[in-house]
Amino acid sequence: MKIDIHTHILPREWPDLDAKYGYSGFVRLDHYKPCCARMMIGHRVFREITDNVWDPERRIEECDRDGVSLQVLSTVPVMFSYWAKPADALDLSQRLNDHIAGVVRDNPKRFAGLATIPMQDPDLAAGELERCVRELGLRGAEIGTHVDPNPHFGRI
Repeated sequence: MKIDIHTHILPREWPDLDAKYGYSGFVRLDHYKPCCARMMIGHRVFREITDNVWDPERRIEECDRDGVSLQVLSTVPVMFSYWAKPADALDLSQRLNDHIAGVVRDNPKRFAGLATIPMQDPDLAAGELERCVRELGLRGAEIGTHVDPNPHFGRI
């Protein structure tokens, strides 16, 4: 069995979080043609992505072609948004985690999922991790290599 543990996924549709939260810096998606989108931060292109980032069927086709039995899905690390206000980062994390859980639920033999959690607030992070594992069935969390130094991260 071949397992791909380093795969990133995003929802096809993503809200304008700059407008929703009232400050800038969040990624938005610009679908400039049917199979492609730009991940934008403000007016700057962060990265171009193709439909295998948001289309589970495309992923499965590619896995079949490459002999991959299972993919472990996680969000694109720029989405962590550890700089954001904690409540906004929780909302963003929940949106991403609910999406990953839905893809896994629809294709449980092909995908497993990892959560993202709002590491800037240890209590919110621990609560979201618990929700993701116990309620959504995700296997754990993907976290960044650095967050604000905070002695309370021991809870996570």
